Amino acid sequence: MNRFEGPGAKEARLRYLDGDFQVASPGAFVRCAVTGETIPLDELKYWSVARQEAYVSAAVSLSRELEANPGLRRRG
Repeated sequence: MNRFEGPGAKEARLRYLDGDFQVASPGAFVRCAVTGETIPLDELKYWSVARQEAYVSAAVSLSRELEANPGLRRRG
C-alpha cells in the first residue's frame, strides 16, 4: 500500500496562483497532469497558472510548456 491509499487519503483540488495555490477541496495530494504521478501537497513545486495543472518536476513542466507552445523551441 502506498502512502496515498487508505481511508483518509484523497486527491485535493487546487486553484493554482502565481507563486501559491489555494485549496478548493482538501486532500493529501494532486496528480501530475503529464505523468499521472501523485504529488504530496507539501512537495508540490511546479504548476501552470494558465493551464491550472500540476507537474511532478521542472523537466516535466518544461516538456509540457514546449508541447503547449512549440514556438518556444525556435527561440535562441
